[in-house]
Amino acid sequence: MSLKFVTGVAVAAAVSFAASSIALGQDAASKDAAPENAAVCPADNGGLILPRGFCATVFADVEGAPRHIAVASDGTVYVNAAVRQGKAGEGPVVALKDSNGDGRADIIARFGGDVPGGTGIFLYKDWLYVESRGSILRYARKDGEIALQGAPETVLKNLPIDGNHTARPFAIDAQGNLFVDLGSATNSCQQDDRTKESPGLDPCEELKTRAGIWRYDANKTDQVFSENERFATGIRNAVGIAVDATGRVYATQHGRDQLYENWPKFYNSKQGSELPAEELLLLQDGGDYGWPYCYFDGAQGKRVLAPEYGGDGKVIGRCAEKLPPVAAFPAHWGPNDVKIYEATQFPEAYRGGAFIAFHGSWNRSSGPQEGYNVVFQPLADGKAAGGYMVFADGFRSGKDGADHRPTGLAVGPDGSLYVADDAAGRIWRITYKG
Repeated sequence: MSLKFVTGVAVAAAVSFAASSIALGQDAASKDAAPENAAVCPADNGGLILPRGFCATVFADVEGAPRHIAVASDGTVYVNAAVRQGKAGEGPVVALKDSNGDGRADIIARFGGDVPGGTGIFLYKDWLYVESRGSILRYARKDGEIALQGAPETVLKNLPIDGNHTARPFAIDAQGNLFVDLGSATNSCQQDDRTKESPGLDPCEELKTRAGIWRYDANKTDQVFSENERFATGIRNAVGIAVDATGRVYATQHGRDQLYENWPKFYNSKQGSELPAEELLLLQDGGDYGWPYCYFDGAQGKRVLAPEYGGDGKVIGRCAEKLPPVAAFPAHWGPNDVKIYEATQFPEAYRGGAFIAFHGSWNRSSGPQEGYNVVFQPLADGKAAGGYMVFADGFRSGKDGADHRPTGLAVGPDGSLYVADDAAGRIWRITYKG
């Protein structure tokens, strides 16, 4: 597959957004790999299609809708999983433990009581941090304790959750900086949201409190949301946030919807399904990534002016000043988590790169819905080091729906990759067998 490199951005060529096969010492994901894995992997490889040499097992099936994952140094897996209807009071956090070493959780326990579930979850020092409906809480974690019993402390509260994009995923760096996403309340900051030819508000007042990443102190309690703590702006919805070993902060970008439906005089249905690209961003303090005034066109390899602000799919205008992504991916795939792989179990070529969980599309109306996979994007020094590849596939079966939708990723202390699915409540563990 051909690639364009524009201002350091690896972008799929206009002719195709298909996943590239990159030289990782392994073949690209293929059903042909299954027989070779059969001797060391489950017969069905957990239902997933992986590169040759990798195995997947179903680590656990849990009640609810698992979102993000965190894995402790002792191998305990924690999942932020909103409970299904009729299950209130059981707690939104699931603790999973493989106590006998067979690769599957044999201890499954919930905790958190009546606290609402959310998306974000993170381990920092001796605490488990959990997002809960506009707040970030933390639970003290004691040696040997699996389901945490103490009452939580409130680290941050009063995060705005009205309108669209109410998940509040977050990450914490080694210095205790807590980076939290406040996704936009609207699709594109129109005067009338998601309405045909409604102009955009200019300036978009929503940017004061939404559509960006805010920074707080993970070591403090009872912090209250403030406009003044904004770290980066112009990010429509960053459901995935990750920090690498050097302190670089990455975030995924959910691109806007309805270019064709709302602006048919500029876009046809095919363009509506293929624009804009989803993005992986390298965050800068004070950086502006363009929303709502701009979107990233993967075919052109640049940000262009949104039609709500006078664009027609070609005009760049004020977007020339906005920061580009590190890498771009097919439109509407829904990147819901990102993790930088810095363990040593997988082959060397994976180290320092990003695994991204794509939840799958709902609005690629002129063609089949796509996504529903985990991709690998190689990185070097904060830049794309080649094109992405589909690393894990097979989550979706059937024409009209998805049995599984990847939502969360985590790397265990042994270097295994965990993948969560909020459609069926499944957690996979992926290992490398060589």
